[in-house]
Amino acid sequence: MKNIPNLFFVTAAVFALIGMGWGIQMSATQDHSLSPAHGHLNLIGFVVMAVYGGYYALTPHAASAVLARLHYLLSLAAVVVLVPGIVMALTAQGEALAKIGSILALLSMAIFLFVVIRNGVGQREV
Repeated sequence: MKNIPNLFFVTAAVFALIGMGWGIQMSATQDHSLSPAHGHLNLIGFVVMAVYGGYYALTPHAASAVLARLHYLLSLAAVVVLVPGIVMALTAQGEALAKIGSILALLSMAIFLFVVIRNGVGQREV
């Protein structure tokens, strides 16, 4: 897998562009009924993914671990499942996907906490 910080940052930028486009569409149509899903896309998809990328850029020994790859994949899955799940919940199509996405997002943050506690922040002193 490619450089973990780069993957997080590129993915964050893609989600930000999608979120901005969606926001413009909502504004143009004056239909803001899906704004909670839009907000989660921007917050988890852009902000949280960028924070994770920043951490791994500052802490390269953490980024080189297999757990960092798992963390990226789980974070990506959380956004890809949660946002459509919120859309489905808002449009009365069921809440199961939103619940699964929420658990994935929670697990992703738990992994982040574990990684930060285990590795600290920044370069290791030699």
